[in-house]
Amino acid sequence: MQLYNTLSAKERAELIEKAGKDRLTLSFYQYAKIENPQEFRDHLFLTWNALDVLGRIYVAQEGINGQLSLPADRFNDFKTHLDTIDFLKGIRLNIAVEQDNMSFLKLKVKVRNKIVADGLNDDTFDVTNKGIHVDAEQFNNLIEDEKTVLVDMRNHYESEIGHFKNAVTPDVDTFRESLDIIEDDLKSHKEDKNLVMYCTGGIRCEKASAYFKHKGFKNVYQLEGGIIEYTRQIKEHNLENKFLGKNFVFDERRAEKISDDVIAKCHQCGAPADIHTNCANDACHLLFIQCDTCKEEMNNCCSDNCKEIHALPYEEQKALRKGQGNSNDIFKKGRADHLPYKKDLRNIFEVLKKKEI
Repeated sequence: MQLYNTLSAKERAELIEKAGKDRLTLSFYQYAKIENPQEFRDHLFLTWNALDVLGRIYVAQEGINGQLSLPADRFNDFKTHLDTIDFLKGIRLNIAVEQDNMSFLKLKVKVRNKIVADGLNDDTFDVTNKGIHVDAEQFNNLIEDEKTVLVDMRNHYESEIGHFKNAVTPDVDTFRESLDIIEDDLKSHKEDKNLVMYCTGGIRCEKASAYFKHKGFKNVYQLEGGIIEYTRQIKEHNLENKFLGKNFVFDERRAEKISDDVIAKCHQCGAPADIHTNCANDACHLLFIQCDTCKEEMNNCCSDNCKEIHALPYEEQKALRKGQGNSNDIFKKGRADHLPYKKDLRNIFEVLKKKEI
């Protein structure tokens, strides 16, 4: 019984190309109590592998978080299977704004402690006691209210290339960091302000909305379906788009274009740019923003040192990496010291003071 992916990304890409079928990229999540995550995980893998589903799916006792692709002609079969699972019946599926047949090249279904790492150890916290969900039109109206504080619940490298107008964008590396920062900086406004949050597809701000309600915030809202669903709704209903730039996504596409605005800059030369690159040096793989000119000049690398190493024969590169592992810069995601135009750090409190709250 095959319970794990057995093909390499290269082999899978060749099969997709040979099949010649259009694939759909989509995502969904649901908080629910899963008694046996491992058993549930194995069931999903066996069923979805047979449907040629590829992607990254996390299962935990608190629920499921899925980002995946599948052949478009198997979508109804996939949806039918979801409907056989009580807590997934009729679930909203966020269809990607931009499609790419190569968005995922492996099926990975993993059991995790939590589907969104939060670092919380509070048995009294109920993740299902969430804030008020608002659609695109309600969201647009709400964020124009002077009593509203709009907060981006994503990490710094996501909001750097795209965010909503006037949103507070915490300079954090993890979701967990933002929880304490926001609570501390808004602690005197738990009753007189609307706390409105958004993220990519809704999963992070759903947990955050429950957390801030748990901490005593009275008026807590979240954008239902996140940026992905917002984009679909503004197109369908011809609403004003209040999102600037690109929506960062965690697959091979790396981003979806929501507006024509380019709000970020190349981390190497400072020119307007919003395309992330993984440094081509296998001992680095730093994620950073790189314009086309620098990409050509630096051969997809983040530094002269990485460029020199990447130019070496493969066996020499492999020998240099032996026993070393990846550079710690991989965790900095655009904040490495050698990048001259990396994003300036901003404190959320300074932004909030400018909003005079």
